[in-house]
Parts: sequence; C-alpha cells; structure tokens
Amino acid sequence: MNSASSTFKIPKRQILTKDDLDKFQESQAYEEYTSFVMRLNDSVKGLKLTTECIVSSALINILEILDTVNTYCTEIPPVSNEKSRFGNPAFKDFYDRVTSTAFELHENLSLPPAAIPEVSKYFVESWGNRKRIDYGTGHEANFIVWLLCLEKLGLICPDDYIAVVLRVFQKYIDVMRNLQFKYWLEPAGSHGVWGLDDYHFLPFLFGSSQLIGHRYIRPKSIHDKDIVDEFSKDYMYLACIKFINSVKTASLRWNSPMLDDISGVREWKKVNEGMFKMYKGEVLAKLPIMQHFMFGSLINFEGSSPSLLEGNDEDNEDENGHVHVHAFGQEFPDCCGIKIPSAVGAKQMSIRDGTIKRLPFD
Repeated sequence: MNSASSTFKIPKRQILTKDDLDKFQESQAYEEYTSFVMRLNDSVKGLKLTTECIVSSALINILEILDTVNTYCTEIPPVSNEKSRFGNPAFKDFYDRVTSTAFELHENLSLPPAAIPEVSKYFVESWGNRKRIDYGTGHEANFIVWLLCLEKLGLICPDDYIAVVLRVFQKYIDVMRNLQFKYWLEPAGSHGVWGLDDYHFLPFLFGSSQLIGHRYIRPKSIHDKDIVDEFSKDYMYLACIKFINSVKTASLRWNSPMLDDISGVREWKKVNEGMFKMYKGEVLAKLPIMQHFMFGSLINFEGSSPSLLEGNDEDNEDENGHVHVHAFGQEFPDCCGIKIPSAVGAKQMSIRDGTIKRLPFD
C-alpha cells in the first residue's frame, strides 16, 4: 500500500488569512484536490445513477461504513424542539457517535493503523459541525478529501471513479439528506437565494456531467415538474432540483435565481464547465469556507506562522462554533453571527401546523 508519507499526522487548520488562501490556491494541495474532483466529474459523463459499474471490495467496505452512519441517524431520534426551525440538539449525539466509532469503522478498510487518526478526522468532519448544528460545502469538501486520502493510500484507483461518484458519493448525499431532514441542520454560511442549494454544490457539478449529451433533457428542463419527478432517480442534478422544490415554497425563479439563470444555458457541457469554475470561485476561494479546511501529511499545506496557528484550531471555537478569522484583520466571515434557520424545518413545521412559515428570501 503506497502512502504519501511515512509519518502521518492529525489534520489541522492552516488557512487563517487571505494571504494563506492565496497561497493555498497556488499549492500542490489545491492542484491535487481540484484535479481529483475533475477526474471524478469526467468519469460520469453521460451516465445515469443506475448505470452498471464495478464496485470493488474496498468500495463495498466504504458503502458499509456509510450504511452504518445512516443507522446512527435512525437510532438517535431528534429531541422535542417543536417551536424552533433551527438545528436539533440530538445531532450532537449523532456526531458524538460518529466520532467515537470512527477508528473502529476505519479498521475495516485495511489502512495502515498509523494512518487512521489522520484519515478518520476528515471523515468525522464530513457530517457537519457539532456546535453550530450546521452543514455546508466545506463539510462536503471534507468527504471528498477523505476519498482522496483513500486514493493516496491505495484503496481507490481510477477504475473505481465511476462507482465512487454513482455509488459512494450518492450514498453520502442520501445519508446527508436524512440528517438534514431529521435534525434540521442549518445551512453553513448560506448564500441564501444566491447559492445553488442550502447545503451542497458537488451534486450539481457531477449531475451536470451526467446529463452531457442527453438527447432531450436540457438545462431548461428543470422547470418541467414531470421530467424532474421522473428522472431525479437517474441524475443528481435533477434530484437536487426535486429536493429544493420539496422544501421551498416559491418557484426556482425566486428561491434559486442562480439555478434559474443557469437553466438558460443551451448545453450541459457549458453548464458543467461553468459549475467547475463556480466551485473554484465560490467555495475554494472563500475564506469563510476554507478557514475550516484542514491539512495533514496526505494533503499537505502550510499556511500562517505558528504564532497565528497556535490556539486557533477547531477546539477553540467560540460559542457559535467559530474561530474568528476577522480577528486577524481579514474579511469578516459571512457565516458568523447570524444563525440561518433550516428550510427543511420550516417546511415540516408548515405541514404539521397547516400554515406557511416563510424564510427570508424563501
């Protein structure tokens, strides 16, 4: 088994300032991450979620881990929180269960024992933030980094890419949707209507790749409810549209104008290219998101001086779950200070109460 380093280490935050972020965007770590995302993206061009593909024994073990995490969600019910649309405190118990069993789960992957603390850290961070009870594209990125680490350790190879997207990543999205519905996870630093989805980005990237060359489904087809309902089981992009429609009370034109604008593009290839540029610009280039990104030996990057790093790790977050980057004179993270209620929670409350409780920009 080929490891990137003979000395593994627990991943820690390295991007604390705008200078760090600029440095990261020119680093080998950035190239490794974006290249991996693009390889996964290219592997599923024109393929349905139901496309037959080879699932290696390593991927079977990974899928079993995700199934186990999903059972935690089933076994840990939300606490009574009926008057709040914000995150349910029971999520903390779920997060603690994942944390306490992460080492055991990873032992089934035949990893070098010394690598498990490093790799499992990314896995734990993939499920959201315990203190804020929220989830966003930064957590989604941790899942991709987890997969990238497994590739570096020899568990995943290029022949697995199709199954990694269509089986493993899709399973991860399924589990995350369960968590979002059950614990009403708050969006982490949501862009509101100016984002794609309150929680995810990569299903739109991979999903638009799946639709490249489709004979009759066009970007504008997201406005056709019948097409969305019928083909959401085959394409991630349409599944995301169906999810948005299920939790938002207004049309896409009002609650997701970005998606509405994108639907005017004529070809999925152009949508896919634009999504990748947008991912690099709106996720990987944003300090409020990337301040929580971590680096170890497998994904290595060194940012600020030790004097800045000391005492500013995730264990020293404030009551809102943040280590304030703006304390260093940088941009004020838009994820700080304002809690964003769950649209899922608002919709479920309206169904239960028979009333419509609109969110801002909903």
